[in-house]
Amino acid sequence: MTRQQSSPLARIRPVILSGGSGTRLWPLSRERYPKQFLPLVGEHSMLQETLRRCAAAGLDAPMLVGGEDTRFILAEQARAVGQTPKAILLEPGGRNTAPAIAAAALVAAQDSPDTLMLVLPADHVITDVKAWTAALGQAAAAATAGHLVTFGINPTHPETGYGYIRRATALDGTPGVFQVAEFVEKPVESVARGYIESGNFLWNSGMFLFRAGRFLEELARFEPELVEAVRTAVAGRREDLDFLRLEAVSFAAAKSVSVDDAVFARTDKAAVVPCSIGWSDVGSFKALLDVLPKDEAGNAVRGDVFLRDAQDCFVRGDDRLTVLLGVEGLVVVATDDVVLVAHKDRVEEIKQVVKDLKGRSRKEAVESVQVYRPWGFYRTVHAGERFQVKRITVKPGAKLSLQKHHHRAEHWIVVNGTALVTRDGEEMLLGENQSVYLPLGCVHRLENPGKVPLNLIEVQSGPYLGEDDIVRFEDTYGRT
Repeated sequence: MTRQQSSPLARIRPVILSGGSGTRLWPLSRERYPKQFLPLVGEHSMLQETLRRCAAAGLDAPMLVGGEDTRFILAEQARAVGQTPKAILLEPGGRNTAPAIAAAALVAAQDSPDTLMLVLPADHVITDVKAWTAALGQAAAAATAGHLVTFGINPTHPETGYGYIRRATALDGTPGVFQVAEFVEKPVESVARGYIESGNFLWNSGMFLFRAGRFLEELARFEPELVEAVRTAVAGRREDLDFLRLEAVSFAAAKSVSVDDAVFARTDKAAVVPCSIGWSDVGSFKALLDVLPKDEAGNAVRGDVFLRDAQDCFVRGDDRLTVLLGVEGLVVVATDDVVLVAHKDRVEEIKQVVKDLKGRSRKEAVESVQVYRPWGFYRTVHAGERFQVKRITVKPGAKLSLQKHHHRAEHWIVVNGTALVTRDGEEMLLGENQSVYLPLGCVHRLENPGKVPLNLIEVQSGPYLGEDDIVRFEDTYGRT
């Protein structure tokens, strides 16, 4: 999707925050492949929908902020929808939204401190793009005048899962924009009901628009040490392929705090644009159920699902038949390695379930059966005592690192496509149904020289089969 030409919003630079693990949508969302990279409500992933929305509005090329573990997924998903980011900033570790936005603002301010930054989470749904674009135009006028603008969603019900913004009087000279009276945390239902009845409260969307320089000025007023730590991290950044890596020690010294707490709840420059844009943060399965199409019984289903006398359920069965009989108000998610069954009113507790599973060192809490790499992905098909079977898919033109293993031998069988294999300096070209044996300790590499994906079966054998048994000698993607 290309950008509209000569858009009045072309001077607005989107800064898309793509970190976070989305644990409340586990087991669909995993730490190493979180919800922003999943197609939860449409054909494209949440990140891709955000990128497409910005391009359709004619905004400037985006800046992406993400983490080390998902950097290649981030870059690949942007490329897949025809987007070339202005920069991809990599956080060495999660420090909440204030340091992440500060880093983006410092980079943007190097172009101009008057750069208008539109901060967007990567994983939100907006169904009324026309209304969203109109709200951007209103916010841009206030941001240009020096305000730090947020977007408040006109509430439709007393939601307890969102923070709220109480609006004050209208700003002079900027129609549709109001001063912010206060930010409030997620309320209990009775309090939320009172907010709705007052007519002065809005849902806090977590989207912001401001000049980069003005934001940094306000942040420095309240959190000067945070700004200096991030400034040092940005100054010490280094380029790595398509990424800008922030200097790790300095960034880790920055206070971990949200942008709401660091700036917006404390500044007298905060303003809000009330809007109705079909917004949801899709923060839980209950929220996902609200935004998906439903059948006449209120069920939202995806995948191979059969229902009989079921009502008000969210059901996802990706690779197997999932059947519900005589139930109501359930969330059922069946993946390759996990089956989740929960009442929809208790889905907020899934986050704690994931924490408990991580405490028990369950790999299902972190990654799924399908693991993504910059060259493609692999899936564990079967594992037993001293052996493991995987399916490997390599993208056209991609190649794995030149490597060896201390504890395992491998056997590769090509299913389809063409494999260029290097084994101890010898190169061989393998086609469908051909195979190669890689003995323990040999230096080897797998490459797809063709124009279609390469699929093969890998059989590993040995006393230890962990992914950390890799010694890399050369890697296209800069991994060590």
